[in-house]
Amino acid sequence: MTTADVDSERPNGRSGHGPADDFEVFRDDWGIPHLKAGGALALARAQGHNAALDRAWQLETERHRVLGTTAAYLGAEAVDWDRFARRARLADTARRCFGRLAPETAAWVSAYVDGVNAGLAEGAARAPEFAAAGLAPGRWEPWTPLGVWLSTHILFAGFPTKLWREEVARRLGDGRATLFATDGPGTSGSNGWLLTGARTTTGAPVIAGDPHRFIEDPGVYQQIRLACPEFDVVGLAVPGVPGIAHFGHAGGVAWAITNAMADYQDLYREQLRRTADGGVEALGPDGWYAVHAHTETVEVAGGEPETVEVVETDRGPVIIGDVHDEPSPDAPVISLRYPPRVTGDLGFDVLPALLRARTVADLDAALDGWVEPVNVVLAADTTGATLHRVAGHVPVRPHENRLRVVPAHDPAYAWREGAEPLPRTEVDPATGTAVMANERGLAAPFGIEFAPPHRAHRIRELLGAPPGAGERGLTGPPWSAADMAAVHTDTRLASSRQLLSLLAWAPDLGPDAERLRDRLLLWDRHMDADSTDATLYSRLRADVVHRLAAHPALRPVTGDADPWRSAAYPPLFRPWLAAVPRIGYALETLLTVGLLPYEDRLAIVAASAEAVAATQAESPWGQVHRVSPWQALPGATPEEVWPGLAGDHDCVLSTSSVPGITDLFARGPAARYVWDLARREDSLWVVPFGASGVPGSAHHRDQSELWASGRLAPVVTDWNLLHRTEESTTTMTTTPEPTTSAVPALRPAVHEQKVEGFGVVRLVPVDPAADAGLLHGWVTEERARFWGMADHTREQVREIYEFVGSLPTHHAYLALRDGVPAALFQTYEPDADPVGECYDVQPGDFGIHLLIAPAEGEGAVKGYTDALLTAFIGYVFSDPAHLRVVVEPDARNEKALARMVRVGFELGPEIRKPEKTARLAFLTRAALGLA
Repeated sequence: MTTADVDSERPNGRSGHGPADDFEVFRDDWGIPHLKAGGALALARAQGHNAALDRAWQLETERHRVLGTTAAYLGAEAVDWDRFARRARLADTARRCFGRLAPETAAWVSAYVDGVNAGLAEGAARAPEFAAAGLAPGRWEPWTPLGVWLSTHILFAGFPTKLWREEVARRLGDGRATLFATDGPGTSGSNGWLLTGARTTTGAPVIAGDPHRFIEDPGVYQQIRLACPEFDVVGLAVPGVPGIAHFGHAGGVAWAITNAMADYQDLYREQLRRTADGGVEALGPDGWYAVHAHTETVEVAGGEPETVEVVETDRGPVIIGDVHDEPSPDAPVISLRYPPRVTGDLGFDVLPALLRARTVADLDAALDGWVEPVNVVLAADTTGATLHRVAGHVPVRPHENRLRVVPAHDPAYAWREGAEPLPRTEVDPATGTAVMANERGLAAPFGIEFAPPHRAHRIRELLGAPPGAGERGLTGPPWSAADMAAVHTDTRLASSRQLLSLLAWAPDLGPDAERLRDRLLLWDRHMDADSTDATLYSRLRADVVHRLAAHPALRPVTGDADPWRSAAYPPLFRPWLAAVPRIGYALETLLTVGLLPYEDRLAIVAASAEAVAATQAESPWGQVHRVSPWQALPGATPEEVWPGLAGDHDCVLSTSSVPGITDLFARGPAARYVWDLARREDSLWVVPFGASGVPGSAHHRDQSELWASGRLAPVVTDWNLLHRTEESTTTMTTTPEPTTSAVPALRPAVHEQKVEGFGVVRLVPVDPAADAGLLHGWVTEERARFWGMADHTREQVREIYEFVGSLPTHHAYLALRDGVPAALFQTYEPDADPVGECYDVQPGDFGIHLLIAPAEGEGAVKGYTDALLTAFIGYVFSDPAHLRVVVEPDARNEKALARMVRVGFELGPEIRKPEKTARLAFLTRAALGLA
């Protein structure tokens, strides 16, 4: 590691350093950062540093969400998330996944983290939220960006919907489990479309769309440009995560995604019991067995701390319920199985590959390694090549797993090896159009609930390429990038058809209700901001939803005294379990299928028409359809930025109200983009607020009016048109380009051995500065409690291994399995160690310590630890002077002792050391038949 004084944003953005560490920061008129550097690592540092300056409070919030420590400053309302984050083991999973990264990717992510840490103090000084919360910025670990990605997307697959289907089946019958099978806009609402060159004015493809998310202040996406000799990419980044994952334009190739609505996370109904010694056992296919269990404390601002028991079975971490001696349907215990926790892979090796893509083929190859979330991708390049595919990890398991909570002890519901093959295709040249809108499309075989087809159909209609267009010779008009805003902002509500059809036949209406009916039947069905008809329709819809909820056929799932909704499941999942919104989103289905007699449906609509007509209240839709952005600040009152907007949840302009609950909306387009493959400078984009997350800055809210009116800002690519909008000087600790010190796989090995059926094990010296973050993550896990460093900071870990490295008698090595850090291996000479005072040291004794990395461990691969021990012992006995291996595990560590006996060690006496009571064990050369 080197330290350099980096003047990160001088006039014209010049930093004035050598090519390896140099970076420059430019901004356009909207304050959007354009970063230029001499190499990919310097650019990653620059991106992290910029995120810390522009989004410090957002980064701090995300870091605490990963750790499950938000309640410590947000108070009791945040406890439920913290409990989930701890129980689901998000931080631990992020550590595992970081440990499995390719060395080059790990160095790239670490460089980003270095930039974040270097800029946080200055960024926090700019952000008033820190003072309001009484919070100081914390330090990011190398794995933190992976945790941010995981915590951002862990609920994207909507696994809590399985809880809802479980209860619907229990209360209405198995045949009704999917009666409400329309996901709400919590996981749908995004749009994307691609036009080939045959459909555009330039003859080159255009990609456009919008991701649908919570409207947060600051926004969940950051407009940015990343440029170095290897690549030059503009796009929408996730603050806290390096690179540009979902929406990017690299000049030669551009891409965009929507949620595929695939199902790739499973819920298992567990049976747990407490053992006499306080441990926990779970019932598995082969009977009862011991599982991991430990407790953690959640600090709560203004309240008492809460204790959380973290339990993990062979399926995954338990996220619902507590340990019970007797299972109960009213108190279920449910574990979550999700791919990164199982495989130790979050797909981060894809991110730098996306930046380097030059063609659709490059992009397609990179996306083969994508994991989470599962997405539908559209891409095109300047040669005219196109791509329409699903990317992600969908495990191979029974179809029933996707529908319901399944029994943990039944092996029929276990995951199988590998992942489902996902489809890919080119855009159909007959239509020249591809659309993705969370509908039942390419990903249909891999999911249960998808968005209604209305948005996808409407986009095709607007683009002039409805289904079958090629067969009928329809091509539609040529489109330019500037024309795409008209599609983004379309407000036609096709889902109104069924309700209005019933209204047309509603019997025995009074005069006022008849006038309401005639008016709505003439309505153009556009949810425009100035439309009073749109408001009347929304009121009619809400009244119908409530009358359906009160109908005897639905009372089993809408009753007020439902203990499963109020007690059995954590409050975090209540949005998925709320019956009235479920009815609102599934209104078309419920007004169509035979759950209610046709006469009852007509009567409900007629009664609702009478009730709405009697109010005689009119107001424009925009007056009641308002947005209140979410802000992570204690006591903050959500700020209404705009008087009201057009759109609704089934419009292309998907500003999602909650039918039957409120006309307000908290979700909508978190960004809009248009990528022009002919001229990147003709591309366009906008976000709801601005580039800066700092309240009061010039670029905190300067895009709001553009976003609200449906307009877009230009993507500036000419460096001569960019300029500085602020001054900032800081000192950064930089990470050099990959060296033998920074990247373990590039260091010379002291020992290398191929273990059959396992891989190549290499032992490389620990670099305390470069490896401190990795080692800190390992030694502070609860599973490593016998290592005795659970309460150590990263700096303390670094200092310990600097001290170890200074001793000629003690050595520390990273064990790499096929280049991936797999274990910490330490050696020592017993007569130069405190252990030598506890037993009779013999000539040729050689001591070792071993800590397996959390990314793998006993059980992840059969014989994993034994294979590593084979390599370690091979290294020790490669020196003929070493006659006997000595180990001293904690006497309570029965698992480690059993492992030693299994590989040939002979147990010795217990010894008392200041920090523990240990059990000696010895392995001689003779026992292994070595000369």
